[in-house]
Parts: sequence; C-alpha cells; structure tokens
Amino acid sequence: MLKVLVLGSAAGGGSPQWNCNSEVSKAVRSRTTGTSPRTQSSIVVTANNDEWFLFNASPDLGSQILNNSQMHPKKGLRHSPISGVVLTNGDVDHVAGLLTLRERQNLSVYAHARVHSVLKENSIFNVLNSDYVDRREMKMNVEFELKNKEGKGSGIFVEAFEVPGKIALWLEDESKGENFGTQEGDTIGLKISSAGKEKSFYYIPACAKMTSELSEKLKDSELVLFDGTLWKNDEMASSKVGEKTGQRMGHMNNSGPDGSIEAFKDLNVKKKIFIHINTTNPILLSDSSERKFVEENNWEVSYDGMEITI
Repeated sequence: MLKVLVLGSAAGGGSPQWNCNSEVSKAVRSRTTGTSPRTQSSIVVTANNDEWFLFNASPDLGSQILNNSQMHPKKGLRHSPISGVVLTNGDVDHVAGLLTLRERQNLSVYAHARVHSVLKENSIFNVLNSDYVDRREMKMNVEFELKNKEGKGSGIFVEAFEVPGKIALWLEDESKGENFGTQEGDTIGLKISSAGKEKSFYYIPACAKMTSELSEKLKDSELVLFDGTLWKNDEMASSKVGEKTGQRMGHMNNSGPDGSIEAFKDLNVKKKIFIHINTTNPILLSDSSERKFVEENNWEVSYDGMEITI
C-alpha cells in the first residue's frame, strides 16, 4: 500500500499568484465559493505511515509542513518524518524548498545528474550540510528503492524516465538556440511503486508532449498525477497576464486535440489527476465549464491536502 498526500497543487507562484489579477486569480483571492488557495506543486509518499519521501521541494514547503500534521516532528526535540527528497527538475518551484530543509536534519536527495550539477554550482545550496544530506544520482529507467541517510529502505521504489520538457527558466541560455540549452534529463517523470510492485502510480508534474513511448508506459495504470498547468496553450496571453505559451514553458495544455485530456482518452488510466495548475487556469473554479469538461472526462483537479491511498 502507498499513501500519497498532496502538499501543493499549483504551478510556480501558487494560486493566486502574488501579483496576478486575472479573473481566476481574483476569484480565488476573494474566496469565491468553490475556490481555494493552492501552494506550489509537491507531494509526499509513504509505504509505512512512518517515514515519508518528498517529491519536489517547493518554496512553500514551510507552510505545507505546518498545514499537514503528518509532516510534524513526533520524536524528541528534533525530528522530521521526511526522510528524503526526489526532484523531477531544477525549476525554482521544485528546488527552492530545499533551503527550508537546512537545519541539521538527516536527508537523502535524489535527482538526475543535470539537476545535481546546477545545485552544486549554486553555492546557496551549500547550506545543505553534506554531513547530514546525501546527494544521490538517479539513473534513468532503472528501478531502485528510496533509502534514508543511513541506508534504511523505505519500501518505496522509484523508476525515473525522461519526458519532453524544457530547461528550468533560471538556467535558460538564449545563445543556445530555441531550446535554450535544454538537454535530456532536464524534465523527468516517475513511476512510484510499493515493494513487490503490488501498487504503483505515476507522477509527472511537467510534460511538453505525449509521445508514443510515454502513452504506452501509462496505459492501464492505477493512477497518474499529471501536468495540469494551462487549459490552453495561449492562456497567459488571452488572460493578458503574460506572453509565454504553454509550449514555450514546457507544458502541455489540458484541452484541444493536442492536449492531455485527448492524449489520455484511450489509455484506460483508472484515476487521472491534474497537478501543477497555473493561477490562470479556469479548472481551478469548481463551477466553470472547463472544470465540468474535465470531470466529464473522468479527470480530477488536485488540491492542497488531498489524500490518496493505492
């Protein structure tokens, strides 16, 4: 059995984003019926109700820990049920929370070599004292058990795989052409399983395109938590809050013939949940036609504090 707790369900900046005054953001900010604020994307998973592993460490991690009693210290004067962290990319909304975990706490941090290299090059992450924090490289397409700093197994097994995406915004290099220096490993998805593979699910908070390889991997799965950033590709422009398209940011749109709802239509995934949802996305409004369409197509919209047992 695996337990999943959604700590944060929004994209970078949260919902409502601090400086966004789009119609959706205004509705959430004013606590319109059927809305709720969301912090930046992150989940935690446990196989034993004791030790939890964090998947992506958002800038909101401090408040997320405070708001979820499962994450509170329970043993002695200094303790955390968080045994380690797994990173799916180097985006600010997925790595900045590592700085919250700097207080002399034993942890293991798993990431692709590309992500570890950018963390190593940025000296601010040196606050993660190597006496307490092990940085462990994830090899692609190889299943392994997540272990705490002392090497004790968690009963959670992970297989990481590359998905179409883009280099983190803060690492873009315009001199390297239209892909801004994007390389393999800059965006990954995860298959997360219990011991013996009795239960498993997929966590893919960023994905720019559904490939035939990815669709084959996801077919008939129990649960997929998938990139829900934008309803439509030009949503930022049509909302008059920005210019970048979803594709420019490395995200699929939910709707349309090239969107994720259509891409999942024939995959027979039992439970499909959007996560990493942008502050402009109308699926955040429970009474919107977009939310209705999502639900009619057997998708759910994640929210902070959502609990899933598989």
